[in-house]
Amino acid sequence: MSVVEVVVVKVVVVVVEVVVVVVVVVVVVVVAVVVEVVVEVVEVVVVEEVVVVLVIVVVEVVVINFLYSYSSCCIIVVVVVVVVVVVVVVVVVVVVVVVVVV
Repeated sequence: MSVVEVVVVKVVVVVVEVVVVVVVVVVVVVVAVVVEVVVEVVEVVVVEEVVVVLVIVVVEVVVINFLYSYSSCCIIVVVVVVVVVVVVVVVVVVVVVVVVVV
Protein backbone atom coordinates (compact mmCIF):
# COMPACT_ATOMS: atom_id res chain seq x y z
CA MET A 1 0.00 0.00 0.00
CA SER A 2 1.19 3.49 -0.79
CA VAL A 3 1.52 6.21 1.82
CA VAL A 4 -1.71 7.83 0.61
CA GLU A 5 -3.66 4.57 0.97
CA VAL A 6 -2.30 4.04 4.48
CA VAL A 7 -3.27 7.59 5.49
CA VAL A 8 -6.77 7.18 3.99
CA VAL A 9 -7.28 3.90 5.85
CA LYS A 10 -6.11 5.46 9.14
CA VAL A 11 -8.43 8.47 8.67
CA VAL A 12 -11.39 6.19 7.91
CA VAL A 13 -10.59 4.12 11.00
CA VAL A 14 -10.47 7.22 13.21
CA VAL A 15 -13.77 8.51 11.78
CA VAL A 16 -15.43 5.12 12.32
CA GLU A 17 -14.07 4.98 15.87
CA VAL A 18 -15.48 8.44 16.67
CA VAL A 19 -18.86 7.45 15.21
CA VAL A 20 -18.84 4.23 17.24
CA VAL A 21 -18.03 6.10 20.46
CA VAL A 22 -20.86 8.58 19.78
CA VAL A 23 -23.28 5.70 19.10
CA VAL A 24 -22.17 3.97 22.31
CA VAL A 25 -22.73 7.14 24.35
CA VAL A 26 -26.18 7.66 22.79
CA VAL A 27 -27.14 4.03 23.47
CA VAL A 28 -25.99 4.30 27.11
CA VAL A 29 -27.95 7.53 27.61
CA VAL A 30 -31.09 6.08 26.00
CA VAL A 31 -30.83 2.90 28.07
CA ALA A 32 -30.27 4.91 31.25
CA VAL A 33 -33.31 7.10 30.50
CA VAL A 34 -35.50 4.08 29.71
CA VAL A 35 -34.42 2.32 32.90
CA GLU A 36 -34.96 5.53 34.90
CA VAL A 37 -38.49 5.95 33.50
CA VAL A 38 -39.31 2.30 34.20
CA VAL A 39 -37.95 2.65 37.73
CA GLU A 40 -40.04 5.77 38.35
CA VAL A 41 -43.20 4.20 36.94
CA VAL A 42 -42.94 0.90 38.80
CA GLU A 43 -40.94 2.21 41.81
CA VAL A 44 -38.38 -0.60 41.64
CA VAL A 45 -34.60 -0.23 41.71
CA VAL A 46 -32.93 -1.78 38.68
CA VAL A 47 -29.29 -0.92 39.34
CA GLU A 48 -28.00 -4.34 38.25
CA GLU A 49 -29.31 -3.96 34.72
CA VAL A 50 -27.71 -0.53 34.30
CA VAL A 51 -24.40 -1.99 35.48
CA VAL A 52 -24.78 -4.85 32.97
CA VAL A 53 -25.37 -2.39 30.13
CA LEU A 54 -22.36 -0.29 31.14
CA VAL A 55 -20.18 -3.42 31.28
CA ILE A 56 -21.38 -4.39 27.79
CA VAL A 57 -20.42 -0.94 26.50
CA VAL A 58 -16.97 -1.08 28.10
CA VAL A 59 -16.38 -4.53 26.58
CA GLU A 60 -17.50 -3.21 23.21
CA VAL A 61 -15.04 -0.31 23.35
CA VAL A 62 -12.20 -2.64 24.38
CA VAL A 63 -13.03 -5.12 21.61
CA ILE A 64 -13.24 -2.37 19.01
CA ASN A 65 -9.90 -0.90 20.09
CA PHE A 66 -8.39 -4.40 19.93
CA LEU A 67 -9.75 -4.92 16.41
CA TYR A 68 -8.43 -1.54 15.29
CA SER A 69 -5.01 -2.33 16.71
CA TYR A 70 -4.63 -5.61 14.85
CA SER A 71 -6.65 -5.12 11.67
CA SER A 72 -7.17 -1.46 10.91
CA CYS A 73 -8.68 -2.20 7.52
CA CYS A 74 -11.34 -4.65 8.72
CA ILE A 75 -14.09 -2.09 9.20
CA ILE A 76 -16.74 -4.70 8.31
CA VAL A 77 -15.73 -6.74 11.36
CA VAL A 78 -16.01 -3.65 13.55
CA VAL A 79 -19.46 -2.83 12.15
CA VAL A 80 -20.62 -6.41 12.81
CA VAL A 81 -19.36 -6.20 16.41
CA VAL A 82 -21.15 -2.88 16.92
CA VAL A 83 -24.41 -4.25 15.51
CA VAL A 84 -24.19 -7.35 17.73
CA VAL A 85 -23.52 -5.26 20.83
CA VAL A 86 -26.36 -2.84 20.05
CA VAL A 87 -28.72 -5.80 19.61
CA VAL A 88 -27.56 -7.21 22.97
CA VAL A 89 -28.16 -3.84 24.64
CA VAL A 90 -31.66 -3.63 23.15
CA VAL A 91 -32.42 -7.18 24.35
CA VAL A 92 -31.19 -6.27 27.85
CA VAL A 93 -33.46 -3.21 27.88
CA VAL A 94 -36.46 -5.27 26.74
CA VAL A 95 -35.76 -7.90 29.41
CA VAL A 96 -35.44 -5.18 32.06
CA VAL A 97 -38.75 -3.63 31.03
CA VAL A 98 -40.53 -7.00 30.93
CA VAL A 99 -39.11 -8.12 34.29
CA VAL A 100 -39.91 -4.82 36.00
CA VAL A 101 -43.41 -4.53 34.55
CA VAL A 102 -44.29 -8.17 35.25
